[in-house]
Amino acid sequence: MKKGYIHINTGDGKGKTTAALGLSVRTLISGGKVFFGQFIKKGNTAELSVPDYFENFTIEQFGEGLLLGRVPDDNDIRSAEEGLKKVAGILRSGEYDLVVMDEVNVAISKGLIKTEDVLSAINNRAEHVEVIMTGRYAPAELIERADLVTEMRKVKHYYDKGVKGREGIEY
Repeated sequence: MKKGYIHINTGDGKGKTTAALGLSVRTLISGGKVFFGQFIKKGNTAELSVPDYFENFTIEQFGEGLLLGRVPDDNDIRSAEEGLKKVAGILRSGEYDLVVMDEVNVAISKGLIKTEDVLSAINNRAEHVEVIMTGRYAPAELIERADLVTEMRKVKHYYDKGVKGREGIEY
């Protein structure tokens, strides 16, 4: 049985989720099965259509929407906790070759879930399962546990000039 590794895509630059989607497609094309769990996010993102193209891709959202400009409430916490519980079970089951925990680092930084619960989930996974955790603010404990950490750093971004997110590019 192959060993699965733990990846983190973090930092203030663009591309953390996009990189996870790219590795997901690579896994699918190689005959693997992918679970893509999105913390915080809710609603229409392009990745929700991936199962229309790949039958071995499952995606679920565990959020009440973006937290920009608002304080997380009980619904945000409940959604994230339930999502982590589901992802922990999926990691243990070994059913999927790749499990993505999209924006899990932000969910931790906003106090929706605990670092130690995420560590428990990844430490108790089936040995062959590869894991990608995305989002800004990756905690030191996850960085230490990970096998591969990539920091995306913003050098320049068109958002700073007032360009809004575009369908098919940012979401």
